[in-house]
Amino acid sequence: MNKKDFILELSKLNIKVTNEELEKLEIYCKFLIEYNSHTNLTSIVEEELVYLKHFYDSLTIAKALDLNKYKTLLDIGTGAGFPGMVIKIFYPHLKITLLDSNRKKTIFLNQLAKKLDIKDNLYIINARSEDYIREKREYFDIVTSRGVADLKILLELSLPFTKLGGYIIPLKGNIKEELESSKKTINLLGGRLSNIINFRLPFENSNRNIIVIKKNHLTPSQYPRSYNLIIKKPLK
Repeated sequence: MNKKDFILELSKLNIKVTNEELEKLEIYCKFLIEYNSHTNLTSIVEEELVYLKHFYDSLTIAKALDLNKYKTLLDIGTGAGFPGMVIKIFYPHLKITLLDSNRKKTIFLNQLAKKLDIKDNLYIINARSEDYIREKREYFDIVTSRGVADLKILLELSLPFTKLGGYIIPLKGNIKEELESSKKTINLLGGRLSNIINFRLPFENSNRNIIVIKKNHLTPSQYPRSYNLIIKKPLK
């Protein structure tokens, strides 16, 4: 995906790309590729693939919600900032928290934020979800993640962070089996499946799914459990 294609495809999502946003993405792409040469952040290091599989793919969350209507967003397991940092570039009004337990990745994100001159309403947290929940339980309008863990595990990490009336929006590839085995877990943790948006990634034609889960009830206080328990005994 070249930059012209990127702009065209985003227009189909009703996202208009400014010169400032393009400049920030250029800085992001170059710094990501440079940094990845000595610290493993991603297997995708070709510019056109970065624009397609990282930048465009991150912004497909706009298919699910109008982000202009919300204030707070948490990106769990953000890695090199996908989707959270890309969303911040295009929706600067959002108070965005990028959460990752890998310190090398949060060091990269802090340096990237300086290069992009993003100072306000961006919080880069090096912690595990089940620890950070003590500070931000049922706080965020939107909790998202991209390709992080099996859905049952992700639900237990995500729904406790989501405020009543808020949403968790995992960005996934193939999810049929994961979703089928997670329906009771969604209800147990206070959520309701609202929508599933299936589409093909442009040019590459790979399968993508955006799961939209609305938080209708408070999550029982015993969740999330310790990470070892979450992994060993996923909720059924």
